[in-house]
Amino acid sequence: MADGKFDKVLDSKEVLALAFGAMIGWGWVVLAGGWVNSAGALGAMLAFAIGGVAVVLIGLTYAELAAAMPLTGGEHVYSHRAFGMGGSFICTWAIILGYISVVAFEAVALPTVIEELFPNYKVGLLWNVAGWDVYFSWAMVGVVGAIIMTWINILGIKSSALLQKVVTLLIIVVGLMLVTGALFNGDAAHMEPLFANGAKGMLAVLIMTPFMFVGFDVIPQAAEEINLPARKIGRILILSVVMAVAWYIGVILAVSLALSAEDSAAASLPTVDAMSVVFGGAWAGKLLILAGIGGIITSWNAFLVGGSRAIYAMAQAKMLPEFLGRLHPKYKTPVNAILMVGALSFIAPLFGRKALVWLVDAGGLGIVVAYAAVAASFLVLRRKEPDMPRPFRVANGNLIGWGALILALGIVVLYMPGSPAALIWPYEWAIVGVWAILGLGFYLWSRAKYPGESDAMIQQELRAVRTEVAG
Repeated sequence: MADGKFDKVLDSKEVLALAFGAMIGWGWVVLAGGWVNSAGALGAMLAFAIGGVAVVLIGLTYAELAAAMPLTGGEHVYSHRAFGMGGSFICTWAIILGYISVVAFEAVALPTVIEELFPNYKVGLLWNVAGWDVYFSWAMVGVVGAIIMTWINILGIKSSALLQKVVTLLIIVVGLMLVTGALFNGDAAHMEPLFANGAKGMLAVLIMTPFMFVGFDVIPQAAEEINLPARKIGRILILSVVMAVAWYIGVILAVSLALSAEDSAAASLPTVDAMSVVFGGAWAGKLLILAGIGGIITSWNAFLVGGSRAIYAMAQAKMLPEFLGRLHPKYKTPVNAILMVGALSFIAPLFGRKALVWLVDAGGLGIVVAYAAVAASFLVLRRKEPDMPRPFRVANGNLIGWGALILALGIVVLYMPGSPAALIWPYEWAIVGVWAILGLGFYLWSRAKYPGESDAMIQQELRAVRTEVAG
C-alpha cells in the first residue's frame, strides 16, 4: 500500500507457482472420474476447454487491471477507482469470504485425505456436527496444519513462495507421470463412450469448471510484493490460467485412458486408481495421494496470502479496524490479518467436513460476485479513463469485458434457487446473510468514523505507482 513497506521480492516463477498452485487443489484427485462418467471422456475435456475460455476472459480483465494498478488488494483498488467506496467494499468483502472459506476447508481436507494413507487413525470421538463425527486425532491434524501454514506465512512472502514453488513442482512431476503413463500404458478403448448423457452431461461438468480455476486472482492481491515489470504480471496471470486448463484436461485424458467407464464409476478415487493401473503398483497411487496433499498445501498457502492481503488493504483504507492493517516489523507481512485468517483455520476442523462444505459453497458465491465486479470495473474504467496507462492492454476490450461480465453473472445465477448448483437453504444462505450483515456493520462504521478517508487513501496509492506504471 501507500506506506511502501512490503518487500518487493517475488520473481516470475514464484508468482506463477502462487497462482497455478492455488488452482490445483485436491479436486482433480477426487472429481476427475465423476467428470468422465457424467459427460464421457471427450465431453468432459470439451467442457473444461469451454469453461477455460470463460475463465480466460475474466482473467484478461484482471490482467489489464493488475498491470495498470499493481497495488496490494487487487480487486479492492480496481472497484474503488471505478465505483467508489461502496462498490469496493462489496467486491472486497465478497472475495474475502471466498478466501477464508477455502483456507478453512483445507484445514478439514488435510485430515480427511490423510485417511487415504493411514486408515482408521481417527481416535477420541469429540462430537457430531451435521452428521459428521469429529475425532480428536483427526481434528488435531488440521489444527497443526493450520498452525504451520500460518507461521510460514508470517515469516515472509519469500517463505510462502518457496513452499509454493517446491510443492507445485512436485505436483507437476506426478501429474506428468500420470499423463505420460496413461499415454503409453492406457487403452484408447477405455475412452468409450466419448460423450455421455448428451448436453445434460456436459453441462453438469461445465458448471463445475469455474470453481476449479479459482485462484489466479491471488496474483493481484500480492501485487506490491512482485518484483516484475507491470506488463509481465498480466502475462503471468493469463499463463497460469492456461496451464490450469491444460492440467485438468490432461488429468481427464489420463483417467479415461487408464480406466474403463465401469472401473472409474466403481472407484472411490479414480485418479489414484488410474495412477496405480498405468504403473502397475499401489505405490503409484500412494504417490498421487501425496501430490493431492501437495495440492491442498498450495491452495491453502495461496488463499492465505490472498485473504490476508485483501483484509490488510481494507484495513489500510479504514474500512476495517486499523490493527488488521499492520505489517510485521521484521518480516514485512500483514501479521494481524494472517493471524485472523489463520485463527479461523485453527478452529475449522472442530466443525467437521459437512459444515465446512457449506462455508466453501457460500464462499464460492463471494468469489464470483467479485469476478463480476472486476469485469464491470474493467468496462467502467475503459470508458471513464481511456488514457489510463495500461502496460498490459487487452485487445477488443469492450468485447472481452462484456463477455467476462456476462459469464461472471451467469455463474452467479448458478448459485440461485432452482439451479443445479444452488446454495442449500437455510445453511449456506444463512452464511451469506450473516456475512452480508457483518459487512454492512463495518461499512456503516467506516463511513461514520472515517468519512472520505478511503477515497483519499486510494488516490494516494495510485499516485505512488503512477510513475512506475507509466514507465
